[in-house]
Amino acid sequence: MTDPHEINPRKALELGMDRLISRRDIVDGVIVTDGIAASAPFRPGELDGPGERNGPGERKGLGKRDGPGGRDGLGRRDGPGGRDLGGRDGLTRAHWPVGVDSLRPPFPGVARPAGLARVLRDPRFRSPSSTPEPTGERYDLVVVGAGVSGVSAAYRWLERAPKARILILDDHDDVGGHALRHGLHPGGGEGSPAAYGGARCVERPPAWTPEARDLLGRLDIRSWRPGRHADHGPYPGTPMHDSVFCDRETFSSEKLVVFRAGGRAGRWIAELPVADRARRDLLTLYGDPPDWFPGLSAEEKQERLARLTYSGFLRTVCGVHPDVLKFVRTMPVERWGYGSDALGAIDAWGEADEYRYAGFAGLGLDGSKPSRYNSPTMIKEWRAGGSAARPFPGDDRVIVQMMLARMIPGFATATGAEGITTAAFDHAVLDRPGNRVRVRLRSPVVSAANDGPAGTAASATVGYVDGERVRTVRAGGVIMACWNALIPHLVGDLPPAQRVALHRAVKVPLVRARVRLRHWRAWRELGIGHTRFTGAYWCAAGLAAPSGPGGDRRGEGPAGPDEPITVHMTGAPVTPGMSPALGSISGRYALMATPYHRLEYGIRDQLARLLGPAGFDPALDIEAITVDRWGHGYAPEYATPWDLAFYPDGDPPAAVARRTHGRIAIANSDSVPAARTDAAVTAAYRAVAELQG
Repeated sequence: MTDPHEINPRKALELGMDRLISRRDIVDGVIVTDGIAASAPFRPGELDGPGERNGPGERKGLGKRDGPGGRDGLGRRDGPGGRDLGGRDGLTRAHWPVGVDSLRPPFPGVARPAGLARVLRDPRFRSPSSTPEPTGERYDLVVVGAGVSGVSAAYRWLERAPKARILILDDHDDVGGHALRHGLHPGGGEGSPAAYGGARCVERPPAWTPEARDLLGRLDIRSWRPGRHADHGPYPGTPMHDSVFCDRETFSSEKLVVFRAGGRAGRWIAELPVADRARRDLLTLYGDPPDWFPGLSAEEKQERLARLTYSGFLRTVCGVHPDVLKFVRTMPVERWGYGSDALGAIDAWGEADEYRYAGFAGLGLDGSKPSRYNSPTMIKEWRAGGSAARPFPGDDRVIVQMMLARMIPGFATATGAEGITTAAFDHAVLDRPGNRVRVRLRSPVVSAANDGPAGTAASATVGYVDGERVRTVRAGGVIMACWNALIPHLVGDLPPAQRVALHRAVKVPLVRARVRLRHWRAWRELGIGHTRFTGAYWCAAGLAAPSGPGGDRRGEGPAGPDEPITVHMTGAPVTPGMSPALGSISGRYALMATPYHRLEYGIRDQLARLLGPAGFDPALDIEAITVDRWGHGYAPEYATPWDLAFYPDGDPPAAVARRTHGRIAIANSDSVPAARTDAAVTAAYRAVAELQG
C-alpha cells in the first residue's frame, strides 16, 4: 500500500486543494491545535515546479519559504510555537473557528493532541518534588476513562450500588473515548459529517457477549425498529454494488470492476488488469480449487492454515502469480486494520465468500462451525449465526450518551434509543457537585495508587491534572478504563510480570476520513456504493448508510442522488511485511508524521480517479473533509499465526495484564483483548465484579 507523500503541486490545484471548504484533522479523538478548519486559496504562481528538490527531504514549491513579515512562500503565518498550521509542507492557512471548544489547549504548556502523553513527560507533574493537592473529595468509585468501558463500569456499579458516588476522569473534551466524534457544518448548513473512532453502528448484537447484550437490554436498545428503508437496501430503487478498483499503485493500468449481483466469478475476473497466468490462478481459486493438503485430516489441515497468513497460503501452498497477491492485499483492511500479509489463513477461510479469500473450497473443511484456531471474535460471530448488523441509528458513542443521560440528570433531552441521536446535551452538568455520578473532562490522570499495601488496602488515591496543579481524590475502588500501555505509567508499583504483559498490548493504528459530497450522481452512474482499492493509501471508500452516524437525515438518508452525502474512507497505516504488532508500531509513527494536506491530496486524487469518468469533479463536488487518525486504534486481538505460542492453547498475556491490583481493577478492550464494543462492556462488568465481590 502506497503512502500519500508524493504531491504534484499543479495537480493539487486541479483537485481543488485551494478551495475554501470545511476541514478537520483529528488525532486520537482531539482536534489538533495546528489542525485545519478552513483553507485559504493555494497560489500556483508561488510554486517552483513539481518534483524539484529544495533540500534534503523537501521539494521545491512545497517546502516552507520565509517571506516578508515572517510569512512563508504561501502567505501563511506560522502557528503557535512557530509551527506551520498546515504541517511542514502545508498548503493552507488555518484559523481557530468560533465555537470549536476542542481546539483550546487543556491547560497552559501542554498542547493537544498528545495532552496525556505530554503530561506524563512534564516535570511539573512527574517530579518527586511536586506536591499533589488533595481536593478533599471521596468517592465509592473513580473511573479513569469516559469511553464505552469506563462509562459501562460506572453504570454497572450504580446498578449494583444505587447510593454510590462515582467520579469519571478523562483527558478529552467530550465523552466517548474511541467513539469520540466531532461535527462539521459544511457550507454553513446543518448536518454533521462527524469523524469517528469507534464502531459506525451497533454491529451484530446477537454475536455480542452476554454482558453486552444485558446492557443493550437494560438500555432498551432492542426496542428500536428500523425505518422505511430497512427492507429495500440502502437506497431504494437504485442498484448499488460492491466493487474493486485496480489502481496504478498496484497494476500497470487502472480498472474499476463491479461485482454485479448474480455475476459469475469468471466474468469479473476477465476484467481485471492482471497477467494471464494470474487470471488463470484466480479462476482456479474462485472456481474449483484442489485439496492443497491431500491425505491430512480436517484438524491437521486447520493446523497448517493456522501457521500461515493468507498471502503466505497463496504464495507457498497455491503457488500463485504475484498479481494475485497484489489483488488480495487490501481485502482485510476495513475489518482488521492490516493486509493479507498479516491476516491468518485460518481467519481468511472463516470469512471467505464469493468475492473474498478464495482458494479453500477444495479442502473439504466443515463450514458450519469455526476452527479452534480462528480468532476469538470470529468464533463468537460464527456461533451467533449470520445475523446482519442491526441498523441502530447511532454508534457506540450513543450507548455512552444513553448511560450518562440516565445517570446524570439534565445531561440529555432524551434517554431512549428513539430520541438520543437528535438529543441536545448539556456538558455543564457533568461535573455538578450534587450528582451521584460526575464526569470531569480535561483532567488527565497521572497516578493511581493503593492506600497502603495492595494486599490489604481498603481504598486508593488518584491524581489528575487540573490546570497547572496535580489534584487528588480518594475512592473505595478505582477502575482503569484506559489503554493497557498507559497503565504502567500511572500505577507505579505493579508487579513486573503484569507491567510486561500490559506493554504487550500494541494497538493497531487507524486512519479514517469522512468526505462530504454535494451529490452522489457519479456513484449512481457507476452503480457502486462501495469500492476497495488494491494498493492506494486509502484502501476503501463507500457511501454512508441511510441510518447510523453517517445518515444524512438521522436515519433516512438522502432522498436522491442530487442531495449531499457522506463518503467513508479507510486507510491502512500498518506497515506491510511485518507482524501486526511491529507493523502497527512502524505505521503509527508514519501516520502521525504525515501532514494533513497530504492525506487530503490522496482523498481527492483517489476519488477523482474512481469517480471522474462518471462526471465527478473533486474541486467542485467536495465540500467538507474530516480525517480521523488513531495512533492507538484497534485493540490487538489474538490471532494465528502470530500468537500460536499461547493461542489457542496456553496462558494469554491479557490474563496477567488485567489482574486486580489491590483496590485497582482494569477494564478496557485491551484486557479481553478484542477491538469490539461488546468486549469493552464485558471488561467493565468483570472489573466491577472484582472490586465489589
